[in-house]
Amino acid sequence: MIRKLKRKFILAAMLSLLLVLGLLIGLINILNYRSLVNDADGTLSMLSELNGNSPGTFTFDDKVNPEERDKTGHRQRREWNGERPYQARYFSVTLTDAGELISVDLRNIVTINESGAADMAKSAAARGLEKGFSGDYRYLGVPADSGTRWIFLNREVELATFRAFLWTSVGISAAGFLMVFLLLMLLSARIVRPIALSYEKQKQFITDAGHELKTPITIIRADADVLEEDLPESEWIADIRSQTDRLSSLTNDLVYLSRMEEESAKPQMLEFPLSDVVSDTAQPYRAVALTQSKTFTTDIQPMLSLHGDEKSIRKLISILLDNAMKYSPEGGTISLSLKKTGRQLLLSVTNTAAHMEKGSQDRLFDRFYRADASRSSETGGFGLGLAIAKAVVESHKGKIHAFSDGESLTVEAAFAE
Repeated sequence: MIRKLKRKFILAAMLSLLLVLGLLIGLINILNYRSLVNDADGTLSMLSELNGNSPGTFTFDDKVNPEERDKTGHRQRREWNGERPYQARYFSVTLTDAGELISVDLRNIVTINESGAADMAKSAAARGLEKGFSGDYRYLGVPADSGTRWIFLNREVELATFRAFLWTSVGISAAGFLMVFLLLMLLSARIVRPIALSYEKQKQFITDAGHELKTPITIIRADADVLEEDLPESEWIADIRSQTDRLSSLTNDLVYLSRMEEESAKPQMLEFPLSDVVSDTAQPYRAVALTQSKTFTTDIQPMLSLHGDEKSIRKLISILLDNAMKYSPEGGTISLSLKKTGRQLLLSVTNTAAHMEKGSQDRLFDRFYRADASRSSETGGFGLGLAIAKAVVESHKGKIHAFSDGESLTVEAAFAE
């Protein structure tokens, strides 16, 4: 129980940390990538406005006014805002609308030849997108007089920096995640210690109370037997015997449940024929079903075995069948099934049960829980049967679930073969 609580605490903490780290890393790198793309698109937009000329080209106008000449008498050059185009490594390719090559401008790059540039432009045109990435190049298509000019901007350094930052952030986050995990492994015992102490005290109280109650219950039952010999038959004595039996059954169930949850008191596991055990345990319930006008059917796959505690499994089957018999209406149907599915052994008990909600009914395994509290006086149960069944299954490393289709209840236990 405490180990399971520690595992759940560590799992919840690590999943929360993983979610936060994932969101932070994702958000930071997405913003970083968008900044890279926006910067590249801004440069491509500037280059497109140059109409394919180098940003260092001087443009003269013979009709400029004398006021526009500088002090040396030379005509002024057209100024470009910023140094960005001068730092860029790019090339442009002009294609017709049919995809035929018109011109290639490689004056501002040396790492690609004319054939490679033409292939990249045709590939970009085939994609049908105005802008995008082609390898380490960000491209932009702008209309030209005779077709489309495709401008490719080299972003190799920026992309390498982005990838390095991405992997660095992932690596640092992974290292931090591992460190937090190790710290939680070391500190989890101390964190759950108050809960563990409270749980141990609760179990000890139940065990001690169970043992202490056995003596007075035995004395009360013995006194009732003596009174029954000296006095005529009395309904008061019958009530005393009935209530002492119920109290004895409750204390036995509480003590058994407490022992099942103690990791130091696990039963000895041996290989035994599960099919035969299920068949033998179910046999007496056929007579019970007949006396209650109910239909009881079994579907037991032969030759199945289980590594576990035979006595505990017999108790599990009895609990499930008792529960099905108690809570199925008169004329109802109870079915018991044992089969192998993949590498699992599935033991299931289904009984008709009106007025149940559809879906999972796993809350039935809580201690003292009743789906219908008004029926407790009829059935005589305490709401501990399925809690004990769950403890038995979990002691065998199995899983147990309950679900309903609205008209019947199925309790299914799965064991690894």
